[in-house]
Order: sequence, then structure tokens, then C-alpha cells
Amino acid sequence: MPRSGYSWLSMSVLWVVLSGSALADEDSRGDVSLIIPFGPGGASDVLFRDLARAAEPHLGFSLQPVNRPGNGGVRGALEVKEAEPDGQTLLGSHQTLSLSFLSGAAPFSHDAFEPVALLTRTVNIPAASRRLGITTAAELVVHLQEQPEALRVGMIRGATDHFFWRQFLRTTGQAVSDVGWVGYPDTGAQVAALLAGEIDLAMLNLPSGESLFTHGALVPLGVADESRLSALPKVPTLKEQGIDLVNTTDRGLFAPRGSDPAFLEKVAAAFGQALKQPAMVEHLESDYGTRVDFRPLDAYETYLETQAEQLAFLMLKAP
Repeated sequence: MPRSGYSWLSMSVLWVVLSGSALADEDSRGDVSLIIPFGPGGASDVLFRDLARAAEPHLGFSLQPVNRPGNGGVRGALEVKEAEPDGQTLLGSHQTLSLSFLSGAAPFSHDAFEPVALLTRTVNIPAASRRLGITTAAELVVHLQEQPEALRVGMIRGATDHFFWRQFLRTTGQAVSDVGWVGYPDTGAQVAALLAGEIDLAMLNLPSGESLFTHGALVPLGVADESRLSALPKVPTLKEQGIDLVNTTDRGLFAPRGSDPAFLEKVAAAFGQALKQPAMVEHLESDYGTRVDFRPLDAYETYLETQAEQLAFLMLKAP
């Protein structure tokens, strides 16, 4: 005689249905690749790995950072551009996407991707070899004006440091031909070249240069922001030195064109939650000289369009 109520089998089916409903918010997509188009140990690598760890608890799936260095960030960006828009691939990059296009290093710009969110702005720092004997950006300007021998400036063609030095020279009334440009594949190679005396100047930041500044191996000439950095309280801003220049590396997330809007919204919201944590904000500021500037989806797209127009002017109009 059958028992009244639900059978063991029907109860099991009901449990599966209810459990599936309860876990509807859990994403079963597995690891999502976060392509970092630069080498290990650089500022982008360090920051995106930290940010990914902070966002994972809010995502429901894991982010797997993958370094894809090459061609000044173009190789990794191209991989994401050509990836299927299936929610399995993200790109962590910055204004190099626009700069590579403007410099002719890449046939595509930021608009080849879906913008997910602007996350942070890292304050940039012009740095010098100790052999140069210069301690401030103001002294550097005088040196450029008075010394006939061109200083050697390290840069990654079409990258943020290339843009920084062009902007610095333009702001201080110098021509791009007033310095000797030396190309490198990444920031790590520039740091090694500075320490070896192969070049005189490079653009760094706290993630790439703080320990070298602290131990006196390299000289921070100024801070390209409105206020000083807490980690370098004695280093004046460029504005304090009479150089009207603010310059940051603005890192954000991108996805292949055609990606599901719901996926983009989920990723943006998770990173937004991570960046609301006071401990995270303090960590980024004090350890990395990085300001939180969260702008999701459409707001990021507007930011990118405005920034691209400014970069085009500075790249094309610089003397």
C-alpha cells in the first residue's frame, strides 16, 4: 500500500528544484580569464590581481589573471578583442588602448570592446637615475633648457609613459626632439635600464618604483597629481613646482564586443562593491598611490570617449 504524502523520489526531486532555485545567483561558468596585457610584477599586474581578489566574493565565479605581454599591450588586447563574447574573457587595461591606436601600434582602439568599468587612477611619477644629479622636475626643466646634450628617456611606444613625457615636454615648452627616446618592451626593462645608467629618465609610479625611491636607488622628481602621495610626503607635486600637469594611468575592465549586458552589469557591480570597502581604498592609496574612481558601463564609455579626444590632441599637437 503506497504511503501517503511525497515518496522519497518525489522529495528528492523537490529538494533539487528548491536547491537550484536557492542557488540561482551562483554562476556556474567556472573560471573567467582576466587578461592582463603586460608582464608580471608591473603596476597593471599587481593592481588587477589585487582588485580581482577583492571582487571575487561578490561575483559567484573565479577570476583567473593571465599575463599576455607583448607589443606594448596590443597582443593581450587583441586576444580579448577576438575572443567569443561568452562571458569567459575580460581585459584589464588602461588608456594604452587609445594610445596604441593613435600612435599606429594597433589598428583598433578602446571602442573595439565593451566597457565594463573604470576602477582606479594611479598617479604617475617622473623618475631619474641618481647619476643625473637632478632631484626635482623643476631642475629637470632647467637642465633641458641649458644643456646641449639630449637626455635619454625610456618609454614604451604608444603607451601611457610615452604620452606622459610628450605632455610633460609640451607643458614645459620643450620639443620632442629635445630628448633622446629609447624604446623598451615594459616598465621592468626601463627600471633595469635606469639602474644600469642606460637611460636618464622614465615614468614610474608607486607599484613599480616605491622601494627604489625609498632606498635611494632612483629619484622621484615630482607627483603628477593635485596632491602629494602619503607614501612620498616629501615629494612635491608637479603643480607645486610650477608645472601645470596632472597625469594618471586609468585602469578599467573591458569585454569582447557583443558580451551579455547582464554579465557586464554583474562584473561591474562586484568590482564596485569591492571598491567601497574602506580598507581597500586605504590600501590602494597608501601602498600604490592609486585613487579609486569607479565609473561603470555607460559612464565609463563616456569617460573613454572624452579621454580619447584629449589624448588625440596631445599626441598630435605636441611640438
